Amino acid sequence: MKILGVSLFFFIFLAPFAFVTVQAFTGTYGINYGRIANNLPSPDEVVTLLKAAKIRNVRIYDADQSVLKAFSGTGLEIVVGLPNGNLRDVSADGDHAMSWVQDNVLAYLPDTCIRGIAIGNEVLGGSDQFSGFLLGAVKNVYNAVNKLKLSDVVQITTAHSQAVFANSFPPSSCVFRDNVVQYMKPLLEFFSQIGSPFCLNAYPFLAYMYDPEHIDINYALFLPTVGANDPKTKLHYDNLLDAQIDAAYAALEDAGFKKMEVIVTETGWASHGDENESAATVDNARTYNYNLRKRLAKMKGTPLRPKNVVKAYVFAFFNENLKPGPTSERNFGLFKPDGSISYDIGFPGLKSSSADSLLLSLKDNRGCGWCGCYSIILTIATAFLLVFSR
Repeated sequence: MKILGVSLFFFIFLAPFAFVTVQAFTGTYGINYGRIANNLPSPDEVVTLLKAAKIRNVRIYDADQSVLKAFSGTGLEIVVGLPNGNLRDVSADGDHAMSWVQDNVLAYLPDTCIRGIAIGNEVLGGSDQFSGFLLGAVKNVYNAVNKLKLSDVVQITTAHSQAVFANSFPPSSCVFRDNVVQYMKPLLEFFSQIGSPFCLNAYPFLAYMYDPEHIDINYALFLPTVGANDPKTKLHYDNLLDAQIDAAYAALEDAGFKKMEVIVTETGWASHGDENESAATVDNARTYNYNLRKRLAKMKGTPLRPKNVVKAYVFAFFNENLKPGPTSERNFGLFKPDGSISYDIGFPGLKSSSADSLLLSLKDNRGCGWCGCYSIILTIATAFLLVFSR
């Protein structure tokens, strides 16, 4: 009877998870929750906003305890970040990597649905301050995740800016910069082995700001335009984001990684800027982000990779008043610090009604996602084993 019980236990409860391929991004639309500000809503209020907006996929740039606790039991799926400043220590010491994963990931699973770890952000392509530590940090964190039996739950990635490319137009001509290749190719080889995607921070806003004389703003905003043609592939592009994504695919193919998926980990448009940032307006930000949502909802690929559905995390959740740099850097948020919308693209702001709060809390109990279901399954499975072990 005991053997029969154990066999039934495996096939009913564990078999469905035996061949799961880890995927940190399970939808097509997500959001970056940056917190370089001193006036933001509490993490609990952020959860309310996310639920109301029906946004499930979230990225943060660290592993803040208050955020991870607030996300517990919500079904929201989160990618945490290992900051650039931690790369040296984590790269040098596997035990340090293990401690970080245990403290910032394992301690919150499965109640908080941590689906990925982003190792640094935009490490390559700028200064080489952290470039030499990236691959070692990636490998040590992955090894820690693997030893903890989490490699089928938590995906390891790192996000790149477009500074890693030597050129990006036409898309088919894109290759990695010479001073990046020495770091990029070994990284891509490892990601190819563990099934991780290439993560790209792609900003039509920045491309347009850099070259407004040669880029039609309608092309950058997903508005009707003559578009652009790639003379080598003969493909036509009706928006700049698709062209930026296909440029990344071309660079990957040139480097020998044709099958690697590209995911957009940041994209957005500033709603306010300095005098020399005339494209940073509320109207343009609304247009870009509204049309981005429509583009992602179509669940289609790009001209070069029509079968690879485009997935993107919008930047950003909130305007962040303490970010350095030009004014535009502090004005990418879909929401203002008080929880109201920066402009209308169909998302509700924070509501004070207790009835609304009750409705949202009831919704939290539906569609809890893989993490919540897994927790329930483990509880039932334990009871099942106890019965049949008697």
